[in-house]
Amino acid sequence: MPIASSAYVRIPEDGCGCGSDASLPEGICRITPAALGADRLLGRPFALSDEGKVQVAAFDFDGTCIRGNSPVLLVRHLARTRRLSPSVLARIMGWGAAYKLRLPQNEAWVRGLVFRAFVGRPACEVNRFLHDFYDRFIDGRFRPGADEAMAAHEAAGHAVVCVSATFEPIIAAAMQRHPIQYAIATRMKVDFQGNYTNEVEGTPIEGPEKVVVLTRLCDELFGPGKWELAWAYGDHHSDRALLSAAREAFAVTPDRPLTRTANAEGYEILEW
Repeated sequence: MPIASSAYVRIPEDGCGCGSDASLPEGICRITPAALGADRLLGRPFALSDEGKVQVAAFDFDGTCIRGNSPVLLVRHLARTRRLSPSVLARIMGWGAAYKLRLPQNEAWVRGLVFRAFVGRPACEVNRFLHDFYDRFIDGRFRPGADEAMAAHEAAGHAVVCVSATFEPIIAAAMQRHPIQYAIATRMKVDFQGNYTNEVEGTPIEGPEKVVVLTRLCDELFGPGKWELAWAYGDHHSDRALLSAAREAFAVTPDRPLTRTANAEGYEILEW
């Protein structure tokens, strides 16, 4: 069964291109349709721990690496440009209100509502739109602290992974500008004509699913038992599973529930 994760690889400027997957930002394409992860061609091996394992630093994206929430910002932009009908916007807002109350919600359903704006449009066109949206409205929100932490981990030879529920073209755009070595994000289905649907491929990368897909990614990249989640960064109570799986956890400008968890578990709180 396909899972809602993405694979890109940054190719050299003289590379042969990305073939049919060239619809993602320039220099980034999926390794294979089913592959996991996003490799920026580091050019050097990872440093290993005393136990001979690759050390992974995992970062949530929304609220952790950036100020704000990229899907929420996207919905606002789609509303301003009248790409979503009032009825769809009302349903999204209702979902958001229930989410704030921490009521059980269908993550795939609301992502499908957002992608009503793009149903039937060519994937390459939509990906260009989302790349431009990232440049205009998201990149300026990237936290300097996140950049510094990622760069420090990369310099130390650690594997830097971004694990996010946001849409894959947004993360692909972020990879062009920040030291994200690998990325896993929510992927929307494309039909046989190369047009987007409003269905999620697999499961959105949210809550405990982040640990599931991160484990699958690292097992594929480094081999089972040959890596460890040494550091994890998150801002929201839904990141608890990711943080608890790490040797060292960091709560970044955390919400109240995660602040309580951080204090109880001894996580370091960062104000980026």
